[in-house]
Amino acid sequence: MPLRHGEGGKDHLTSVEGLAALSLDALSSVAYGPEAIVLVLAAAGTSALGLTLPVTLAIAGLLAVLVVSYCQVIAVHPGGGGAYAVGKKDLGATVSLLAAASLVVDYVLTVAVSLAAGAASLASAFPSLAHHLLAMCLTGLVLITAVNLWGIAESARVLMLPMVAFLASIFGVIIAGLMRSHPAAVVGTAQPARISEAIGVILILKAFSAGCSALTGIEAIANGVPAFRPPRARRAQRTELMLGALLGTMLIGLSVLIRREHIAPRGGVTVLAQITAGSFGTGWAYYTVNIAVTGVLALAANTSFGGLPVLMSLLSDDNRLPHLLGLRAERPVHRYGVITLAVLAGVMLVAVNAVTTRLIPLYAIGVFIGFTISQTGMVRHWHGQRSPHWRLRAALNGTGAVLTATAAAVFIASKFTSGAWVVVLTGPALMLLFARIQSYYQAAELELELGRIPDRPRAAKSLVIVPVSEISKLTEHALHAALSLGDDVIAVSVHPEAAQGAAFRADWDRWNPGVPLETLDSPHRSLVHPVVDYVRQAQQGGLQVAVLIPEIQPRRWRYRILQNQRGLLLATVLRASTDVVICTIPYRLTTR
Repeated sequence: MPLRHGEGGKDHLTSVEGLAALSLDALSSVAYGPEAIVLVLAAAGTSALGLTLPVTLAIAGLLAVLVVSYCQVIAVHPGGGGAYAVGKKDLGATVSLLAAASLVVDYVLTVAVSLAAGAASLASAFPSLAHHLLAMCLTGLVLITAVNLWGIAESARVLMLPMVAFLASIFGVIIAGLMRSHPAAVVGTAQPARISEAIGVILILKAFSAGCSALTGIEAIANGVPAFRPPRARRAQRTELMLGALLGTMLIGLSVLIRREHIAPRGGVTVLAQITAGSFGTGWAYYTVNIAVTGVLALAANTSFGGLPVLMSLLSDDNRLPHLLGLRAERPVHRYGVITLAVLAGVMLVAVNAVTTRLIPLYAIGVFIGFTISQTGMVRHWHGQRSPHWRLRAALNGTGAVLTATAAAVFIASKFTSGAWVVVLTGPALMLLFARIQSYYQAAELELELGRIPDRPRAAKSLVIVPVSEISKLTEHALHAALSLGDDVIAVSVHPEAAQGAAFRADWDRWNPGVPLETLDSPHRSLVHPVVDYVRQAQQGGLQVAVLIPEIQPRRWRYRILQNQRGLLLATVLRASTDVVICTIPYRLTTR
């Protein structure tokens, strides 16, 4: 028997495909991570820019700690979830809620920032697009959402070529730059150096925390382990190591070039564009690299589509989000999680009008909180397990926790008034939402007495009510089904005038289908409420009442809106005001 979608390995990720589907956010961060360091250090003058390489080496060290830690997380929690799974197991419910809230905020912002940065970069090359940033972002969001609804493996294959082009471009820039004795070209306009800070511990901490924005996305692989082919944990760990090696090499290589060429902020260009011009000049290679960077920045949003739906599924399994978010399509895609992420990111883009500078202050805080929780949880895990070399592992994770907590604290303090307060408020709000949803499910479980063996069901006499409006094959089809379902069947019709009801009854008697008819008057021309009142009266006799609603089903979907939606309205009102069984039976048209 052939396998259906999702039953074979082709709809899951290999290690290389996982790099494309879950790591573009982290890989593309080399476009703004080193620049963030330079911008902070430039506040102390050009002499402070020499600290770019030491700061980058410290970030690379933290990257190594995080990569090793998340490889451990993958081994301990092969079901995915990253910081949330670690927090739930080792640090308690409250901390796990904080981790989940932080990751949700980070993933939504990753989509918004990636699309806004890509649109801004494209508008820099083509100024005529500058007034259409929001439209470009929303168009890109729709396209990425559609690809991910088709399947995560398909999205990885679509992203493979842009990822390879990006990596080839960045490594080409680094190799060509290191081989040159002097820059090939200088781009941008010189800016006067305004010294506003002195070189000190605070400045270095700010540069370190700003540069740590290059580490966003490291956790996505640990969150999305179920998306990999078996053996899932081993493939995910391999992908994590590949990501760490590629990202660390690119960060250090670019920082070496920044230090050697004394690159400082210039007007109209990014730091990466300056490095590219220094390596290749301003010819076709320069524009090729910039286009590759623009494309990957926009496509980095795909990382969130690989990570957040899996996290939402885990939250729904724990009764902390609606169970709908745990459902999967035929392909292994959490369809409703993908749609939810797209809607939230779209709202965020509209709220800030796709302006990147409005999003940056909100960015990276959530992921650093997640990093800290994950590292702290792993320290607790090793302490409780006490396996061989547990002290070394705990020390490694503890060091990472201190560094990421420091980066998060510095980032919140320095960016609080610039918009970081939104994240500080959103996190607790999401935690409250998760807790309220969980309390609802707990109350429902108590009332439904889940886990308790109920009393034996007793049969009750049944009555099937069939609303009808005319004598037709649709009515015959519905009555035939009703006679097969219940002990007694009665048809009910509603008429605004008594004369119409009498005429309909006369036609019914001539037809004589063997089912009694009850005609209801409705002077106010309400066709729904008289039926609802009749059903309520029928329930008072202790009967098990079912309402069978016939509806026409056109062959082509575009004609469905032309059909009377009275049945849908009746079912909605009955569901809200009674506890009867509600059934719908379609009559499928064959010509239209």
